[in-house]
Amino acid sequence: MSGRQSHASSTLLHLFFIAFSLAFIVPFLLVLSISFSHEETIRTLGYRLIPPEFTLDAYRYAFANPGRIQDAYIVTTLQSALGTFLSIVVMATCGYALSRRSFRYRGPITFIVFFTMLFSGGLVPLYIVVTQYLRLGNSFWVYIFPRLVSAFPIIIFRTFFQSIPESLPESAKIDGASEWTIFFRIIVPLSKPVVATLSLFGLIDRWNDWFTTLIYVRDTRLYTLQFLLQRILREAQFLRAIATELPLGMDIGQHDLPTESLRFAMLIIAAGPMLVVFPFFQKHFAKGLTIGAVKG
Repeated sequence: MSGRQSHASSTLLHLFFIAFSLAFIVPFLLVLSISFSHEETIRTLGYRLIPPEFTLDAYRYAFANPGRIQDAYIVTTLQSALGTFLSIVVMATCGYALSRRSFRYRGPITFIVFFTMLFSGGLVPLYIVVTQYLRLGNSFWVYIFPRLVSAFPIIIFRTFFQSIPESLPESAKIDGASEWTIFFRIIVPLSKPVVATLSLFGLIDRWNDWFTTLIYVRDTRLYTLQFLLQRILREAQFLRAIATELPLGMDIGQHDLPTESLRFAMLIIAAGPMLVVFPFFQKHFAKGLTIGAVKG
């Protein structure tokens, strides 16, 4: 009897996780299907998991100017990779310093870091500092330096480093190792879960950033992918709205713009690289998510 109950429980558990997985897979397949659907089919039949009529109109419109998409991909990839790497290095070293009990100013600096999580100067002072004092407006470096440090990841790093036995850095220091040697040769190799988790979060955040471009960037060659895709979609919707409001008998040939399928095609274009990157972080991701709950 116990064996049958165990088998039934195992079957129910497998069915639950299959249904849970489908809850994530089916919406993605639906987005993919709509991006390959004809605009008229979407208006008449609605969303279908299998497109009744396969077409690449949305992707052709999105890549009508491949040079713009290429530049946006390059800018987004560079600022995401470089910005994430520099942010992790700076915040990890800061978190390591705040985790050392021998650091004299550990308490006041920790309070200042935590204070910035609760209060900020606001958008206008930030804009003035970035454009007037740092002179980073309309440049590639506006994606890197203003967002180099964030308080929450520093607290996470500090919490994780505090969970590492104090005897490890102390024994290395007795053997003559410097703080930099201890950090890069002992602490960093033990910190792969937290580094991988925060790197993934930072990479996704930077990859999806469009607000920085909207506020600070005017050069079209420095547009990020997310901002460019939004602009393409707004242009398509604007042209379609003009075409539908023209007097009877006038036609500018914009009635068939794939505005709805274009919206979903842009989701695939924007999210595709992140779907490729995620498996490389998955190994350490589950362990890294529990770090903040272990020790305060």
